Amino acid sequence: MPTLLIVMILAATAFAFWSAGRAAAERAEIVGRDACRAAGVQLLDESVHALGLRICRHDNGWLGWERTFRFDYSSDGQDRRVGRLVLRGDRLVAFSGPLTATTSAI
Repeated sequence: MPTLLIVMILAATAFAFWSAGRAAAERAEIVGRDACRAAGVQLLDESVHALGLRICRHDNGWLGWERTFRFDYSSDGQDRRVGRLVLRGDRLVAFSGPLTATTSAI
């Protein structure tokens, strides 16, 4: 009986971790797509890719996960550039990628 309980707890924990990872990937995809749309560039492959996962301390003091994602974008369809974003929970804390259409590179 205790073995079954331990297996069920481990399975529930694994499912919760997987579910939170999928939610973060979906959030990262939305952020990347919106940034590309605002900059007038094309999000290549219509997806983001997880690069890293680490434990961090959130603003409220609790421990949580910080996930790093990468995405590819193109300004003319011929080149491929890399963007990167970091999420703590569902909050965006770092972004590097396409500039907005109103901002010009110097």
